[in-house]
Amino acid sequence: MEQIYTIPVNEAFEKSMEDPAAGCPFCRLYNKLEQDELDLILGASMMEPDVRVKTNELGFCRDHFAMMIRRPKRLPLALVLESHLAEQNQNLGRGAMFIGKAGENAAKKFTTLQKSCYVCDRIEYNFVRMQETAALLWEQDEEFRGKTAAQPFFCLAHFGGFVAAAKARMGRKTFAEFYKSVSELEGKFMDELGADVNWFVKKFDYRYDEEPWGNAKDAPERAIDFLNGKIHVSEDKPQP
Repeated sequence: MEQIYTIPVNEAFEKSMEDPAAGCPFCRLYNKLEQDELDLILGASMMEPDVRVKTNELGFCRDHFAMMIRRPKRLPLALVLESHLAEQNQNLGRGAMFIGKAGENAAKKFTTLQKSCYVCDRIEYNFVRMQETAALLWEQDEEFRGKTAAQPFFCLAHFGGFVAAAKARMGRKTFAEFYKSVSELEGKFMDELGADVNWFVKKFDYRYDEEPWGNAKDAPERAIDFLNGKIHVSEDKPQP
């Protein structure tokens, strides 16, 4: 087991266990990884030659560009953009002997660039290992099983990865026990969320005008967060 991942995984599960408003523990882990990577790329890693080669090649998705440009110090981002733009300018292949071939190569490179992101790749590498660690902890640590059972929910975006990690590493009997536990937890939350969305819809019927909203006012927002994950949220901001 990757020991470097056990501490953050346990901390995220404990936070969500103690405070249901903290939401999916994997979303918290994702957001922490994301903020750490953004701190590095606009800080200590910015001038490392091997990192700059990769950022020039992969670029960044729109979400991560948007998160970087909202940060107060914009010079590090401008330096990253400067070299990234210079490399893409070279990829145009202007003045090449075989201009048609240069255009074909440019089309492939720029199409691929729209689907790549240095920060996404870095997050994915570590996040997959965190989900594997969570599955291994569940298998080996009785206390962690209790923490898992006490979670408010797992967003669907991360529930599938957690289950897949468990399936890949557990025997049939252990996996059956695992899935029974997490699916019951997930099903209970989905029942409650579905009821809230249903009540939200009914509140637009005049017959229910005088009825209280209960927990339904923000049901659509919570449903979207549950389906897609509450990600791209800074650790210094409240997380539902």
